[in-house]
Amino acid sequence: MLGKILLPVDLTQPEMTKLAIDQAKELASAFNCDFRLVNVQSLIPISFFDYVPQDFDSRIRQGLEEEIAAIAQEIGCGPDRISTKVLFGPVYHKLLEEAETWGADLILLCSHKPGMDRFLIGSTADAIVQHAKCSVWVVRAAR
Repeated sequence: MLGKILLPVDLTQPEMTKLAIDQAKELASAFNCDFRLVNVQSLIPISFFDYVPQDFDSRIRQGLEEEIAAIAQEIGCGPDRISTKVLFGPVYHKLLEEAETWGADLILLCSHKPGMDRFLIGSTADAIVQHAKCSVWVVRAAR
């Protein structure tokens, strides 16, 4: 039984996000489940802090939260069934941590088909599949 589905969202990959949202819509109509959309941003190197405004973090967070809230509305389930979260840090570590903390039954994510670039630099989806304590559904995006 699916009760809670964690949906990682990469705001730089709108076509992949759409594929994941389409799958989430199907699950929302088939099951009465909760969704949490999560966006994880890498940390800014400390050496850059001299070059950005003091309120940079809060402005970035606010913009990301607005973007992810707009995406959440596309799923079409009630506001009591969907939540969003913006995290900062290493992507797959933060996603796995959030899945465990929130008690996700499923992580639904989109991934490119493996290619040589993924072989050389690794894949976030691969790391999530290998280390998640809950089920993982990987939706493949065309290359």
